[in-house]
Amino acid sequence: MSELTSLSLASARDGLKKKSFSATELSTAYLAAMEKARVLNAYVLETQDRALEMAKASDKRIAAGSARPLEGVPLAVKDLFCTAGVRSTACSRILHNFVPTYESTVTSQLWRDGAVLLGKTNCDEFAMGSSNETSHCGPVHSPWRRRGSNTPLTPGGSSGGSAAAVAAQLCLGATGTDTGGSIRQPAAFTGTVGMKPTYGRCSRWGIVAFASSLDQAGPFARNVGDAAILMRSMAGPDPKDTTCADLVVPNYEAAVGKSVKGLRIGIPKEYRLAGMPAEIDKIWEQGRGWLKAAGAELVEVSLPHTKYALPAYYIVAPAEASSNLARYDGVRYGLRVAGRDVIDMYEKTRGEGFGGEVRRRVMIGTYVLSAGYYDAYYLRAQKVRTLIKKDFEDCFKAGVHAMLTPATPSAAFGLGEKGGADPIEMYLNDVFTVTVNMAGLPGIAVPAGLDSQGLPLGLQLIGRPFDEETLFSLATVIEKAAGHFSPKPWW
Repeated sequence: MSELTSLSLASARDGLKKKSFSATELSTAYLAAMEKARVLNAYVLETQDRALEMAKASDKRIAAGSARPLEGVPLAVKDLFCTAGVRSTACSRILHNFVPTYESTVTSQLWRDGAVLLGKTNCDEFAMGSSNETSHCGPVHSPWRRRGSNTPLTPGGSSGGSAAAVAAQLCLGATGTDTGGSIRQPAAFTGTVGMKPTYGRCSRWGIVAFASSLDQAGPFARNVGDAAILMRSMAGPDPKDTTCADLVVPNYEAAVGKSVKGLRIGIPKEYRLAGMPAEIDKIWEQGRGWLKAAGAELVEVSLPHTKYALPAYYIVAPAEASSNLARYDGVRYGLRVAGRDVIDMYEKTRGEGFGGEVRRRVMIGTYVLSAGYYDAYYLRAQKVRTLIKKDFEDCFKAGVHAMLTPATPSAAFGLGEKGGADPIEMYLNDVFTVTVNMAGLPGIAVPAGLDSQGLPLGLQLIGRPFDEETLFSLATVIEKAAGHFSPKPWW
């Protein structure tokens, strides 16, 4: 059974087509692996019956010669995606036992193409966090360990459950969402590939909203090719989401392995942070060497407003969260805590339903949107956002095709090691990723090596709007040079 779960998505897809094994056998193998790995807390809901039902339907299609692109492929879905008839809570107490009657567009497209739902994965509450420690369902434990240590590590956040499930071979791929780095940071921490598409490439309809102008769905996979396969099914126009681009979805898989000769790759000088660990700088230097050896041209570029990205992000994102989370009031769905009157019921429901980090961000957001501070904070942050976007546009107009940066300022840290007394310490983990969301650009994190403690480190590639294909081509170069990294099972 472990032989089946060690296959890549592309290999499993080919094996199913050749009838080397059945979709039911493949899903059964993953369900068994999930049961043995529950200590990781990667899944908050396992959908065994649904998975076997979908797998049997896939077997019938394969036998009839009418297999679809992802026929029989077992996937995990972040608990932020609404799944019809399957509990979807955003890992928050305020949505406990909420079962939607509708399907998110992204997941509906995966099922349209034949994928199988294994379960819902853990995440930071309402996607607010960088370590998966704010989840009402408890933290996810990374499948990785420091060499010679049993200290439990974070898989990153907010999509930590999806990243851990892919790294531990508990699914062939998974969905995630990225608001400020919530796909790319967990991917870097777990040695997996995580793609944050251009804003508008994937529909946001049916995904629990955090910050609507920043949120974007994307895939986690074990390698670049698998991520490209998933992206093709996840992306596409959607009339239910007016911010979703009405563009044809390219064949991303065809871009994997394509020559990068002649591409100009920007190296932003502002990403050389003071005090950055030598290992991060070393892996960045190696990445530059790999791309140069593949025929790419490296040029230093400047993104002068980068230093303002993190503070601007932590004004814009909480402001939008404050607005989006106003709908959770105990009246229509989810948790309701009785009160003396309707106002008391609102207050008690939200006070008991939201965790500490969500309450903090809602309060910040409400403050910066208030009458006396809107211009001083929110409006100014939006102006900074425009300048950040213009920095990238200027580089692309000058002939740069993509940029190479570190994905994170460190390898995975231990659970409880950061953010306890000072939440800003946790927010700093997003320093290399938030600019991409603020500018609405595509970014991909790809494994690039291991640090001195045996933990994975990732590199980030940032692309031009709707040019994910170039990122897949460049990421393949890094992947081939760096090799694959898998954790040793301790669970």
